[in-house]
Amino acid sequence: MNRDVRNSDYNMASLKKIKFVIHPAGADRIHYVNEDDIKTVLGRLPAEIYSYLKEVHFNDESWGARIIGYINNDRRDISICALPPRVSLSAILIKSGNPRDYGAIRAKQWPHLAVRRFLLYNTFLHELGHMQIILPKAKTNRRKFAGERKAEEFAKYWRKKLWSTPFDHPDPVHNPPTIEELKFAENRGIKDF
Repeated sequence: MNRDVRNSDYNMASLKKIKFVIHPAGADRIHYVNEDDIKTVLGRLPAEIYSYLKEVHFNDESWGARIIGYINNDRRDISICALPPRVSLSAILIKSGNPRDYGAIRAKQWPHLAVRRFLLYNTFLHELGHMQIILPKAKTNRRKFAGERKAEEFAKYWRKKLWSTPFDHPDPVHNPPTIEELKFAENRGIKDF
């Protein structure tokens, strides 16, 4: 058995251990990503990176798009929040990137696909970064696991690595935005691809 097949089997076994919990979204808010989206991202990563992950929650605790994802205190669960159907996440990217990286244009409404891409390849990877052990012998979780800066570096590194080669998948969210997506977002505004 070659190494790739064994690694794939290990990833599948690791994915089966993760529980997905969907909490209903209130008002007009929606869950932009789902279990299959998260499993696709995780399936592209080495299993040891998400060995601490036990549950992924899709909840409605975004406080009006101010919080889009978070990790619980024991570093075992990640929550991805429901958001309004029309949203711009440009303000979140002031320090950490460009909306074009996800298929959106600054100061314009974000396309549905761009929001999904951001939640998967920025927010989720960032929260997964908080599960990485930095100081194994530290006595507190705050010091043991990655803080904000390291989690952001983790997300950037893995996003760049995952998007460096085309990924054959029917959902375009798992690849960087195309030129056509950006042109449409720039010229016309919003479209669900």
